[in-house]
Amino acid sequence: QVQLVESGGGLVQAGGSLRLSCAASGSFFSIKTMSWYRQAPGKQRELVAAISRYGSTNYADSVKGRFTISRDNAKNTVYLQMNSLKPEDTAVFYCTADDENYRRFWGQGTQVTVSS
Repeated sequence: QVQLVESGGGLVQAGGSLRLSCAASGSFFSIKTMSWYRQAPGKQRELVAAISRYGSTNYADSVKGRFTISRDNAKNTVYLQMNSLKPEDTAVFYCTADDENYRRFWGQGTQVTVSS
């Protein structure tokens, strides 16, 4: 089992920055990929960024060049640095972890609100 706790959300003005953190506990060694998803009001949940245990990353087109995902294996933590935020980035952001048994674990979510 893996437990995930997100932090770092909040209210920011358009053009500002936030850094989300996701601390993992439990069987961190079994995690293959960690990702950030988001869900805006009235919209489907979407993948924002993902990082493998080896550091390979991929991003949604809407955040490329603005968001950066990183992983600190020593701290069992994954980060999402978000720059040049836009009002359309407003959403609840969720951290996920996929383990070697193809199970996906979810955090509780953290709210990001970008004002115009």
